[in-house]
Amino acid sequence: MTAPVARRPRHVTVDGRRVCHRVDGDGPPVVLLHGIGRTLRDFTELHELLADRFRVHSVDLPGYGGSLPMVQPCTLPALAGFVGRYLDAVGVDGPAHVVGNSLGGAIAMRLAASEPARVASLTLVNSAGFGREVTIALRLLALRPLGRLLLRPSRWAARRAELSLFHDPAFATAERVAYALEVARLPYAARVMLETAHHLGTFRGVSAQWREELLSEVERLDIPTFVVWGDRDLILPASHLDAARARLPRARTHLFRNCGHMPQIECAEEFHRLLVDFWSTAGTDAAAASGDHAPPVGAVPPAGDRPAVAEAG
Repeated sequence: MTAPVARRPRHVTVDGRRVCHRVDGDGPPVVLLHGIGRTLRDFTELHELLADRFRVHSVDLPGYGGSLPMVQPCTLPALAGFVGRYLDAVGVDGPAHVVGNSLGGAIAMRLAASEPARVASLTLVNSAGFGREVTIALRLLALRPLGRLLLRPSRWAARRAELSLFHDPAFATAERVAYALEVARLPYAARVMLETAHHLGTFRGVSAQWREELLSEVERLDIPTFVVWGDRDLILPASHLDAARARLPRARTHLFRNCGHMPQIECAEEFHRLLVDFWSTAGTDAAAASGDHAPPVGAVPPAGDRPAVAEAG
């Protein structure tokens, strides 16, 4: 299976540091956030599908891919703060639909809890934050100096990592493996990944303290939320979707069959359809529940009635 060829990304300055991003389309703003050790390329398929109707921003988080690391430690609050400042830098001053995969989901939740006015909706894709269990590969990063040893770049390690993300091994293409190896060889890659992993968990798994604090804040928010999972996820188990349903009972949920950690790649077209439907109806559902029939903030305009949005970036 051939991965789509990503267009050449742009660069923007945030906090005086170079940030790599990609922006396409016109319409309501959408922000796509990748996971730990990953890059904006994980959203290439979804980005291109959404760009027909939305102003889509995919961004390399600080210290990942083409974005330079932050000056401060790479913690969840720092990453969420970065996303807010990125939105300022590219001129998105209204609420955006925020989509986060894995670590990106936890960042999206942290942003929503800290700056709810920035978030029109939350879509959490196999998101960190709903349970302790996580792949042994990430738990081992908490063991010094083993973690740094495990992050030594090699083609074997890059292929193994790519295969772990998908149920269908055909998605672990030679192009994806080559790019993963290229990213792993960046001088800041191992340090930032270890810093992030140590903040989020230990050898026993994802730390309970930040999860409980974050979910307690998110469950009080009045923001439309969509939680999806792949039933064959080897990184964060699909049982976490049940935990998400328990903690966020008003959220819409979906389980993709025969799908791994990245539904936005393995099930791109189905996910795209579900996502656009969620954005079209979730705000209306929330308004009906509250007795407010005003158009939802950030809703998808009907076809033929979608004014262009001209953010910078």
